[in-house]
Amino acid sequence: MPRSGSLGVLLDHVQNKIVLLDEQGYITDVNDAVEHTLGYDPDAIIGENAFEYAHPDDVAEVRAAFERTIASDAFTANTATYRFRAADGTWIWLESRMSNLTDDELSGYVVSSRDISDRVAAERARDETAGRLSELAAVAGDALWMFNGDWSELLFVNPACEDIYGKSVSELRDSPSGFMDAIHPDDVPRVESAMACLSNGTSVDMEYRVNPDGGYDVWVWVQAEPIVEDGEVVRITGFSRDVTERHRRSRQLCVMDKLLRHNLRNDLTTILGQAELIEESVPETSEQVAVIRRTGEALLETAEKQRKIIDVLTNKISVERVDVSELVTESVSEVQERFPEAAIDVDAPPSVYACGLAQLRLAVIELVENGVRYSEVDRPRVRVAVEANGETVVVRITDEAPPIPANEREVLTGGREMTDLYHSTGLGLWLVYWVVELLDGEITVSETVAGNEVRLSLPAAEEMDGGQ
Repeated sequence: MPRSGSLGVLLDHVQNKIVLLDEQGYITDVNDAVEHTLGYDPDAIIGENAFEYAHPDDVAEVRAAFERTIASDAFTANTATYRFRAADGTWIWLESRMSNLTDDELSGYVVSSRDISDRVAAERARDETAGRLSELAAVAGDALWMFNGDWSELLFVNPACEDIYGKSVSELRDSPSGFMDAIHPDDVPRVESAMACLSNGTSVDMEYRVNPDGGYDVWVWVQAEPIVEDGEVVRITGFSRDVTERHRRSRQLCVMDKLLRHNLRNDLTTILGQAELIEESVPETSEQVAVIRRTGEALLETAEKQRKIIDVLTNKISVERVDVSELVTESVSEVQERFPEAAIDVDAPPSVYACGLAQLRLAVIELVENGVRYSEVDRPRVRVAVEANGETVVVRITDEAPPIPANEREVLTGGREMTDLYHSTGLGLWLVYWVVELLDGEITVSETVAGNEVRLSLPAAEEMDGGQ
């Protein structure tokens, strides 16, 4: 049926696809938008039944919506979302608004439709992503949570919260303040202060005790971030990880540290003092006393290295931007002061920056000292070079000592498990290994014509403006 008059011209300029249907759903008129939306010649589909173009899975629902609309005595408008077959055989998602309003110029009921295929695809992708995230959250060992900006509403929490905090998911959803009831009373002020920081837009990284049913013996590590929109904190999201075992190990190491710092050191000092008195009063025992002294001093040195290892393993790790050239120069100076007879050369540019720890100097000192101690010449020579190598900074220590035994090379390179540590001679090398491992660095060991070369490869850090 040809369109005529001002209404027909208007329909042709509307962006939406406009279709006029009779009571059975046959098309009595369409506008030109049907061509660029669905690919049909407008005149070719007049007289066709529109419902025959709907997807088989959607046709019953959309037909029922149309029939309800036109059957109503009062003005009624309904919206239906469904798939419609295009001229090329593909399915286009349409959102159609239909009403029972009629007019003398209209030859049927008006159905205005727009293509929402992109929106449907985006919603499906979003739903699939949300589904995957929900699956991950359900099996995650960490407690994942999200609050609104003022902590009055819990927007999301996963099942792991129950095991960690001792509160069920339903309890926490019904009463978001239930999180606070699960925190050790002594830690509540710190947590409240952290919550205020998050509401003001500041990230938080902290640890505290939770789970009253378990006697608050669960330690959690919490990292949280504020979500800011238009300058306002609208959501706060974070995770809580059970770090109880780490705290337990840390306490155990602290006990060992006290033992090594005080008891063992004091007892060994007493033994060495008594050995000196014996040597003075009974000169003929000097050879035996010398053995006691060497063994005692070696044990003291071992205890000192164990203490340094405990410090590395128990202190909070803070990776910072370190001038490796400066650190190496200072470390070598310290070794040179203790071993003035050694020739220790340093080849380093003015400044080379890497991601490092303060304890990195312990690793450098240990490797340089080893090169001096185990050399079999009167004037030991050690060379230390620092070089930038793309995304890494390399510290190369070369000595003229006998080859490092295979089992101790494995300590440095991570090829030997802690349970394989059978002798204290490798203790200093474990210190080197753990420091470099904490930095996500790498250690390689090789033999040279004259001795050994140990290379520490560390992640490079960008140089600051002005070379500072």
